[in-house]
Amino acid sequence: MTVAKHRSSSESVLQQSVVVFSKNYLPMARINIKRAVTLLVTGRAEPLDFATKRVWEIRSPSIVLYVPDQIRLTFASGERTWKVPPVNRREVLRRDHHSCQYCGSTKHLTLDHVLPLSKGGKHSWDNVVTACERCNQAKGDRTPDQANMPLRNKPKAPMHPSVAFAEQFWKVGEG
Repeated sequence: MTVAKHRSSSESVLQQSVVVFSKNYLPMARINIKRAVTLLVTGRAEPLDFATKRVWEIRSPSIVLYVPDQIRLTFASGERTWKVPPVNRREVLRRDHHSCQYCGSTKHLTLDHVLPLSKGGKHSWDNVVTACERCNQAKGDRTPDQANMPLRNKPKAPMHPSVAFAEQFWKVGEG
């Protein structure tokens, strides 16, 4: 554990961020160090020590506070239940990063059923993808295999925001 002492450079300490975990150890957000100090001083959070790489030393006239890269809330934060969003144009475009899943185009986008509805396909997350008008028309009433048009990504339902944040957090931590 390294304690970063920034007496002459308090501005650089204030630019740092801290990861906040819920009481149940789910990663929730990245907050600035001022907010983290407030949570720690008021007892609404506690420091976590996961073999922390950095700890910032914050001094006031009456206390010295060590702020690690991760803190955990000590109260139930009213975590709302999360529901998978409905399959609609906006959500499918968001999931597919506004690009055709056959050719990668970002122009004239439509929705396509991987297994056509006429062949028993469902209007579900694992059967609907973004397709440009050209690819959608070329595929027609066939499966991607029949049309010899492989998908760039396998369609799937969006993941829980905590899981998405956790994946992003751990990727950042690897670098």
